[in-house]
Amino acid sequence: MRIAIGADHGGFHLKTQITEFLKKLGHEVHDLGTCSEEPVDYPDYARAVSGEILLKKADRGILICGSGVGACVAANKFPGIRAAICHDTFSAHQGVEDDNINILCLGARVVGPELAKDIVKVWLNASFSDAERHRRRLAKVAEIEREFFKDAS
Repeated sequence: MRIAIGADHGGFHLKTQITEFLKKLGHEVHDLGTCSEEPVDYPDYARAVSGEILLKKADRGILICGSGVGACVAANKFPGIRAAICHDTFSAHQGVEDDNINILCLGARVVGPELAKDIVKVWLNASFSDAERHRRRLAKVAEIEREFFKDAS
């Protein structure tokens, strides 16, 4: 799987560990930065990761900031992006199975590296259920995007 990954300075160290973990699992990783602890702005990395998905250069994305909240808020501003903060394995697989999330957001100050790896692995192994009720709900989400983001079509 092609995975785009990005983080602000708060998520830099966890991003480095998750990137290596993904490579060991055999995934193609697009590391979009940041490359240090120098302060940067999480919306820039949400834009980069979301762009890779929207341009079909990546299948899924991972964003990491201090709490996961800022990166998630920013990513969800892009039509077609379904980002979720997952700090447990249930939310990670359920988010894909029911809501077809395409960006996993993690808080580096919330989860440690081993739990983050477990969450990532479960998230990557999950598939959208394609159940009618979930398709119907996602269609409603897409309608909201079309209604409020005229350029989303």
